[in-house]
Amino acid sequence: MSLHGTLKTMSVSDLLQFLAAGRKTGTLKIARGSIVKQIYLEEGFIVGSNSNDPKELLGQVLLHYGKIAEDQLQFAMQIHRQSGGKLGTILSSRGFVSQEDISEVLRTRTLEIIYDLFIWDEAEFEFIENDPFPDDMIRIQVEATSVIMDGIYRIDEWARYREVIKSDRVFFELGSGWTQFTSESTEIRNVLYNVERRMTVAEICYNLHTTPFHACALLFDLVDKGAIKVAGEVDEAPADLPEQQLTQTVHELLAQAREKIEENNPDSALSMIHSALDQEPKNSEANLLREEAEKKYMAQVFGNGLSPLSVVRILVSPDQLEHERLGPQEGFVLSRINGELNVDSILSVCPFREADTLRMIKKLLEGKVLGIQ
Repeated sequence: MSLHGTLKTMSVSDLLQFLAAGRKTGTLKIARGSIVKQIYLEEGFIVGSNSNDPKELLGQVLLHYGKIAEDQLQFAMQIHRQSGGKLGTILSSRGFVSQEDISEVLRTRTLEIIYDLFIWDEAEFEFIENDPFPDDMIRIQVEATSVIMDGIYRIDEWARYREVIKSDRVFFELGSGWTQFTSESTEIRNVLYNVERRMTVAEICYNLHTTPFHACALLFDLVDKGAIKVAGEVDEAPADLPEQQLTQTVHELLAQAREKIEENNPDSALSMIHSALDQEPKNSEANLLREEAEKKYMAQVFGNGLSPLSVVRILVSPDQLEHERLGPQEGFVLSRINGELNVDSILSVCPFREADTLRMIKKLLEGKVLGIQ
């Protein structure tokens, strides 16, 4: 059996209820833009999940739950790039984290991946019956009914949050009594620190290595208690592609991307591939072509003067940065630049695809926002 449609015609809760009632076994894929999440079911029970969202990769989740430090992730990622192997195995073999902690965090991540789907309002879905599960899947067993109840609660909470926090571009300022909340937890202190730096919701989300729902829950509670208040909303960052390119078909975009790769212009190719994936996120041809373009792009950049060991620093003042039209991802990249981390380390700790992070660093270098020490 194959079932497909959009969340406008069938919600996540209805999907899970239908699959649980029919005691279905297989993979439910849900895609929005370039992000694809998968829920694995066995006899109607949820037994695992997967996501290509970089924020939900193992290293980022371990950071969020305080199981490892950024320098430990940087070290492990360096070994991973040089020698291969599973990141979790590298981290545990070096004594940075126990296997028990990894299993616990992966189980929590599985549920968070599913819960996050409930606040998606536009996405495509497909259920593939008897689709084989990944060999390295961490198995859980959760009744769909309990997940549905928690998911519906999140929908209601998300609506409340959005009454105050209208978008991910909202930023805040500290309230008069904010200091009394600094002793609540390390996470709250980090939120207040990011608010003081006038970061947007999206930037705070990246800095906490967490989901938009969890970040907004923390921010909403602090607004409700008077610790912070909404200060404004930044303009949207300019699009990566010319408007006319966005209207092209996926077939046209991929054909042009291949030409750009052959012309040794993987940067332009990536822009076209991203546009294609926005239209068809599950397009296997586009995903394979993206991997090829990313490898060529990174090899090209690192072969033309920028080294993975290059240490970058910010050249402009905070006042000048306010006039730069930067997106939240670029803002996050800038927040990791302290004049000590090299490019390789920055790629390790950013919750984005490495090629995307490198493209942002290169753009900021070309714009004289960053310089090499």
